[in-house]
Parts: sequence; C-alpha cells; structure tokens
Amino acid sequence: MSPDFEKSSAGKPLYQAVSDSILERIQAGEWKANQLIPSESELCSLYGVGRNTVRHSLADLTARGLLKTVQGVGTFVVGERVSKTAEYLLGFTQEMQMQGRQVGSRVLEARLIPADPFLARRLQIQLGAEVVYLSRVRLMDGQPTAIERAHLPHEFCPGILSRDFSTTSLYQVLADEYGCRPDHAEQEIEASLATPQVAELLGLTLPAVVFVFHRETRLVDGRVIEYVDSEVRADQFRFYTNLKLHAPVQDIGFRRLPIKTPVGS
Repeated sequence: MSPDFEKSSAGKPLYQAVSDSILERIQAGEWKANQLIPSESELCSLYGVGRNTVRHSLADLTARGLLKTVQGVGTFVVGERVSKTAEYLLGFTQEMQMQGRQVGSRVLEARLIPADPFLARRLQIQLGAEVVYLSRVRLMDGQPTAIERAHLPHEFCPGILSRDFSTTSLYQVLADEYGCRPDHAEQEIEASLATPQVAELLGLTLPAVVFVFHRETRLVDGRVIEYVDSEVRADQFRFYTNLKLHAPVQDIGFRRLPIKTPVGS
C-alpha cells in the first residue's frame, strides 16, 4: 500500500478509499471513458488490499454509473452521459448539434405502408391510407445511440422518401419543404431491457437497459404529423426537466390520458 494511499484512506472504510482513488484517476484522465481499467488482481496489488475490498469498490462505482462490467472481458470507465430535455420538442439532430455532437443516421427502411387500425388511430387518418415509414439507427459522434421508427401521413409530405435521411433532419424537411413544422407532442418514456435485435443494432451487450419512447407529434392546429417509437441507450443519456407545483399535493393524481380519436370515428 503506497504512503499516499495510506494517507488518503485514513478514517474511511477501506473500500471507500479505493473507490475514491479510482475516481480520482478517472477524473484526472489517467483512465479514460470506455477504457478497460486494471483487473481485480491488478487493483489488489496496486492498492495492497484484498479481492473483497476491490469488488466492493467496483460495485460501488458501478452503482454510481461510473463503471460497467462486461462479463468475461473486464470493467470499463463509463463515458459522460449526454443531457437530453424532456421538456421541449426538439429533433434528435437539432438537440445533439446544440451540444456540439456530430449527428448521422443509418437508414434501415424507408417505404410507404398502409395504415393498420393502430396507425390509423394514432395518426388520425383513414384505415389503409398511405403512411411514410422511416426506420433509422441514429448515430452520435459515429456511434449507434438510438433506433427510431417514424410514421407520418403521406398526404402531408408527398414524395418525402426521395430525401437522403442518413444526413438530413426529418423535422427540418417537414418544416422547410412542406410547411409542416412540428409544434407540440405527447410522449411516454419508460425503461426496458433491450431485445437481442435492439442490442445488436445499438452495439450493446445483453442484458442492457434502454429508454423506450412513444410519441405523437402534432402541428400547431392539432393535427398529428408523426407517431414514433424509439429505443435510446440508457448508458449514454440522462433526462432533465423543470417542474412546478400548480396545485396542492393532495389534489394531484397521476393518470393515463385517453388517446384522442377523430370525431365520428
């Protein structure tokens, strides 16, 4: 055990002192984001402590979201998470570019499909009407970050599939070329385990957690311009919002609002 480590560990549980030292190395850039840190046995030698102490420290840092362990490979430093708003309606491209990120997409499917009962209800269109289906893997700084499956009424944006959505923002095209600027949305967010297909597309090792989004996006007049399902890597994002109390606590109840349907449907 080094003299510096002995001094820093005074008065602390031994595992906490090891955790603090590992964190200091990460913050100093000695162990960088996504880098494999020394093995348990190497950490035991480095700090002069037992394996149980090292395991306790690694478990502590993993629970705090600073490390992640890949079975059979080792323990890695978790990269900095990107803040994503849950308060404003922003397209993925716009929001990530505002944070200085390089954004791109890999188009999986882009075609017209007929509206089934579910899509007809969500998009408030006739059963069998043409729907634009655009499925993409969203890339941030070249790495797969999210999967988006967007559905749009084709009558609002005829010919839109001729655009290259590997580099183009869907919301920008809707606003600039079709006069259909997304104005507001209703969105649900939940945590879920990634399916094998999602894990493969996002480069995740199972088991892995993703954020799942379901969103109805509307124009200023209330018409639905988009319904989208998406999965977002939970290890790369954190969400923030501003909250304000509008009523006494006892008057507030959480409930799921019914999905709006067209008059006469």
